Amino acid sequence: MAGKQEDPGMATELERHVGLLSGIFLIMGTMIGSGIFISPKGVLEGAGSVGMALIVWMACGVVVTLAALCYAELGTMIPKSGGEHSYLMHAFGKMDKCFGPIPAFLFDWVGLFIIRPTMFAIMTLSLGTYAIKPFYLNCTPPETAIKAVSLSAILVIAFINGYCVKLATYIQNICTVVKLIAIAILTVGGIVKIIQGNNEYIEDGFEDTESDVSLIAIAFYNGLWAFDGWNNLNFVTEELQNPGRNLPISIMVGIPVTTVCYVLANIGYLGVMSKTEIIMSHAVAVTWGQRMLGMAAFSMPIFVAISCFGAANGCLFASGRLCFAAAREGHLPQVFSYISLNRKTPLPSIILTALIGACLIIPGDLSTLIDFFSFSAWIAYGFTVLSLLVLRRTEPKTERPYRVPTVVAIFVVITSVYLVLAPIIHYPRVEFLYAALFIAGGLFVYFPFVYYKQCRLPLDPYIDWVTIKIQKALLVIP
Repeated sequence: MAGKQEDPGMATELERHVGLLSGIFLIMGTMIGSGIFISPKGVLEGAGSVGMALIVWMACGVVVTLAALCYAELGTMIPKSGGEHSYLMHAFGKMDKCFGPIPAFLFDWVGLFIIRPTMFAIMTLSLGTYAIKPFYLNCTPPETAIKAVSLSAILVIAFINGYCVKLATYIQNICTVVKLIAIAILTVGGIVKIIQGNNEYIEDGFEDTESDVSLIAIAFYNGLWAFDGWNNLNFVTEELQNPGRNLPISIMVGIPVTTVCYVLANIGYLGVMSKTEIIMSHAVAVTWGQRMLGMAAFSMPIFVAISCFGAANGCLFASGRLCFAAAREGHLPQVFSYISLNRKTPLPSIILTALIGACLIIPGDLSTLIDFFSFSAWIAYGFTVLSLLVLRRTEPKTERPYRVPTVVAIFVVITSVYLVLAPIIHYPRVEFLYAALFIAGGLFVYFPFVYYKQCRLPLDPYIDWVTIKIQKALLVIP
C-alpha cells in the first residue's frame, strides 16, 4: 500500500539502544504482567490438584523456553525487526510471487488486529482494575472507572514509546524490578507461613488431579498466558545491540528466571490460601495481601498495577515494530513504516497499535479477550516455528549464529497444534469460529489490495494526501 516517498537522502533508521540487561528485562517485564496474579486460579481449575498445577507451571516454562530458542535461531539468522512477520516473509515470500507472502500477510492481519492489540488491551484492563482496587476494597470497582483508567494508561504508554526509546526501556527496567519485589513478597510471606506449620494446603499433593487431557490444555492456556511476551525481543532486533549474542542470552536468562519466580509465587499462595480459596478468588494476589499484609494490603494492588503498566509498555514497544515491519513490506500504507525524524521511534505505527488496543478495551472483557488471544497466538507461533524447519531445507548453508536441535522445533510445532485443537474439542465456542473466519478474511484484503493492487489505485491520491499530512504533523520520514 504505497504512500508518498521522500528523498532517499533523508532516510533515517532505528537506533540500537537496547542492551543485554534491557533485553532480559524486556522479556521478563512483558511476561510478568497480570498473569501470575490472576492465572493461578485458571491453572488450578484445569489441573485439579496442587501438585499437577505446579507441574503445569514448570511445563509452561519449558514449552515457552523451547519455543523462544527456536525464535532465537530465526532472530539471529534473520536480524530484522518485526518478529514472526520477518521470519515468515523470509521463509515463504520467495517461493511464489503470489502465494508466498500470504503467511506473513495473514500473520500481520491477525497480529495487528487481534494478537498484539488484544494482548495490550488485556494488560491495560488489568492495570485499570488493580489501579482503582485500593479505592474499592470491599466492593467491585465500576466498569466505567476501570476502562477510563485503562484508556488513560494507553495514552501515557503511547506517549512514552513515541517520545524516546531510552525512556521506554528505562521505565521497563524500573517496572521489572518492582514486579520482582512483589513476587519476592509473595514468596517469602508464603514460605514463612509454611515454616510456621501452615503446610496443609501444599500437602494435598496430587489429590483430585484431572485426568481429562483437554482440561489440562485449559490449564496450559492459563499458564501460557502468564508467560506470553516471551517473543517480544524478536520484534525489536534492529534496536538490539549485538543481536547474534544478546538475543539468545536474553532468552536463556529471562525465561528460566521468570519460570522460577512463577513456581515460587504459587508456593507462596499455597502457604496462605487453600486450593478452593485460590479458585474462588478473582484476584489471588489481592486476597493474599488482605490475609498477610494487614494495613498494608492496599500495596499489593499497587504492585500489580505497576507490573501491568510495565508489561503493557513492553507490549506496545514490541507491537509498534510489527506494524512498522509490515508497512515496510507493503502490507500496510507506507506511512506506518516511517520514523520520527527527531526521536528515531516508529511513531505512526505506535499510534495505530495504541488506537486499536483502545478500541478493543471499550466493548471488551478480560475472559473473552484472553480466549480470543490464546487461540490466535498459538496458531501463529506454531506456523512460525514450522518456517524454521522449512528454512533448514531451503537454506541449509545460511549462517546461523545460534542453532536449536531439530527435535525441539518439531516438539514446539506439535505442542502448538495440541494447544489450538484441545480447547475446541473440549469446549467448542463461537469465539473460535470468529477467530478462524477473521484469519481467513485476510485473504479478501490481500489479493485485491496487496497483490493485484487494482482496487487500491483509486485510493492512492487520498493515501498520498493523508501520508503528507501525517508526515507534517508528526515529523516522520522513511
